[in-house]
Amino acid sequence: MNLFQDGDFISHAGLPLKWKIECDAIKKEEWETLAKIIREYEPRNWRFAIGIPRGGVSLGVALDRYSTKDPNDPVLIADDVYTTGKSFRDYANNFPNEEVLQWCVFARKPTENNVKALFTMPNKA
Repeated sequence: MNLFQDGDFISHAGLPLKWKIECDAIKKEEWETLAKIIREYEPRNWRFAIGIPRGGVSLGVALDRYSTKDPNDPVLIADDVYTTGKSFRDYANNFPNEEVLQWCVFARKPTENNVKALFTMPNKA
């Protein structure tokens, strides 16, 4: 399976895509390394990490190893690919009275609403 795939796809938000990032191609050890990188770049601690189903689950599991379990720390929500931000907005509703950190590995455009990404595509010219 290739990480980058050419073709016609529909995003989680219902947008037509001409290519996609297939994160099922990422191995467990690679998710652990990506989580380590996020830990290095996220200055705050988090109580627990959880991945947005389906794509963010493996990253959430890998990030949870860095969780403090301290009820005073925020929750960290993770996803594999950011396209429109809809998944983050929807999933954050599960934590209405919580401070939430938000991270993804790949962003198909610059992120909004305090979502951080390790790798971001630029805006189209």
